[in-house]
Amino acid sequence: MVRPLADATDGDVYIYMTDIHRGFPYEWPGDTPEEKLNLYKEKIARQVDQVLQLPAKYQKNIVFVPFNEPEGNMFGTGEWSYDKVSWLNDPHDYFAAWNEVCRLIRGKMPKARIAGPSTSVLHDQVRGFLTHTLTAGTLPDVITWHELSHPEAVRQSVAKYRAWEKELFKGTDHEGTELPININEYAFNYHTSVPGQMIQWVAAIEESKVDADIAYWNIDGNLSDSAVQSNRGNGQWWLLHSYASMSGHTVKVTPPFPGENYTLQGVASLDKDKRQARLLFGGSTGDGHITFDNIPKKVFGDRVHAWVREIEWSGQIGDSSGPKLLTETNLKVGDDGKAVVDFGDGALPKLKESSAYEIVLSPAGKAKGTQSPPVRRQGSYEAEDAAHTGAGYSKNGPEGSPRDVSKFCTSGGYDVGGLRTGSDVALDFTVDVPEDGTYDLSVFANSLNTFDKVKEQGPTNVFLRVDGTAESERELYLPLGYKWVVWDHTDTKIHLTRGKHTLTLAAKSLDGKRATQGDAIVDRLTLSLPEPPAATQVYEGELAWLGGGAQPVYDLPQHAGTPATGSGAARLSHGATATFWVYSPADREATLRVDMLGAGNALLSVNGTSSTGPGPGPAWRSPSRAASTRSRSPEVHPPRSSTASPSHPLRAP
Repeated sequence: MVRPLADATDGDVYIYMTDIHRGFPYEWPGDTPEEKLNLYKEKIARQVDQVLQLPAKYQKNIVFVPFNEPEGNMFGTGEWSYDKVSWLNDPHDYFAAWNEVCRLIRGKMPKARIAGPSTSVLHDQVRGFLTHTLTAGTLPDVITWHELSHPEAVRQSVAKYRAWEKELFKGTDHEGTELPININEYAFNYHTSVPGQMIQWVAAIEESKVDADIAYWNIDGNLSDSAVQSNRGNGQWWLLHSYASMSGHTVKVTPPFPGENYTLQGVASLDKDKRQARLLFGGSTGDGHITFDNIPKKVFGDRVHAWVREIEWSGQIGDSSGPKLLTETNLKVGDDGKAVVDFGDGALPKLKESSAYEIVLSPAGKAKGTQSPPVRRQGSYEAEDAAHTGAGYSKNGPEGSPRDVSKFCTSGGYDVGGLRTGSDVALDFTVDVPEDGTYDLSVFANSLNTFDKVKEQGPTNVFLRVDGTAESERELYLPLGYKWVVWDHTDTKIHLTRGKHTLTLAAKSLDGKRATQGDAIVDRLTLSLPEPPAATQVYEGELAWLGGGAQPVYDLPQHAGTPATGSGAARLSHGATATFWVYSPADREATLRVDMLGAGNALLSVNGTSSTGPGPGPAWRSPSRAASTRSRSPEVHPPRSSTASPSHPLRAP
């Protein structure tokens, strides 16, 4: 696991050494405290020996975490603890064990980096830990603790710790230095997967200038609630991808309520070399007034090109197609150096609390074409608001909320049950659409994969009808989840005429010959009308991940061939690369088109493999953009403090 992560980012890999034990609290074997510690030291020695088998270039990426939440585990009061005495009350044994373990690790691996104390919160007793390790010569290389309650705690705890450090380091060899901090577990079930929640954590972490790792609460292999299946990501993954796309340096963000939980928060960056500025924000519902101030006209000129995108919540295990374009336009930079983007003014929709938003600015450039938003109309309809008939109906909740972050986020706070084996429940959703068209319908639902009525036959089948007609009836299979209230979506298309309609989800077909098998709960429906010209996804060269000296260019010569779109293009010299992350809703063939400006050759590959197979790839002229109708495959790119996984790059070296 170390090699692909280190090769992708050269970032750190934290080894929770205590996880070699079963259970949580950890089942620490041994009949006496001394035997317990000696057995654990043997396991630590073996783990260090394993790291020493890695090539030296990977060893530097390793950080050892000898104890995890010691106050609730090995040095707490529980059955499996050292002596059933909490170190928070009497730290003697914990401090002695910390010293022994640190000296063991550094004795085997002198350049090893060690992190601690990895407490569940920043207890006041961590100040005593810092005092002890400073005196004993066992100071960790990275200070770690967990923040699982709310984002504001990150800012508060970092400020508290830095004050301790400044005080205690005074007059020592460490005076004037700051140890790296890693909040090595953050966020809870209510937050994870939800872009509008997670951007608030990202803002607090970035503002505090610390590293952080999303807590692992649920299942193996889903990258802390970011990956939904092999090679598929949810809204959180795409938020972190947008965060990873930032470059240059951060700039100040002034939200309406600075640092306040569950309000509009954000993080922004300026890259003068690329001549791009990026803003990620979210966490609020309603109108939004975004002002970019002090725009350097020497970098951008008197007009900027703006891409405004929404990163929607797609459910904990619901596939997301990535940031959705809301508008692409040029904005005038005022004499005061300001440019404004308003949400809820008619041109842009109102903000949604569950969504994050991305705005990218570049010089307006000389390109002529712009992309159309992929969705013309969109609506969301809560299951708890639907009319219902039949026996067995239930309204469940409240689910996750700021008051109970251990539960999962649910749209509207409630969901509905009753679509199960033996039921005759029907849910009637009233919708009102502004025009005729073929609409995309998504049912956000969940069936527990281990539940008695579900585990034998898989996804729960239900029956969808439009206005109660037999000819419109179709069977849908609602998705499985690893727990109740873990949302995914089942998608279909329906044709609607302008006006009001009733969409029914039923446990029985109209003719009574077919019935639901399983058990499902429903959160909501979403209905959207796609924009036909947006059926082909366009990925602009100037927004690609550029490497090997590639740079975006905006002052483009005009060509008789394909006109440039967006604000410019990417100029690729010898050895340079442009990587495009593209999406497909299914595993199938893709049509890829690369638009070029000027002469020159390049090779096109998909996930490191030539698009024509293992041999040399086709030659293309330097790209201004890539267009894709479909495509898929995985690549791992962890953005800063967390990990990411799916989607897939087009690489043009």
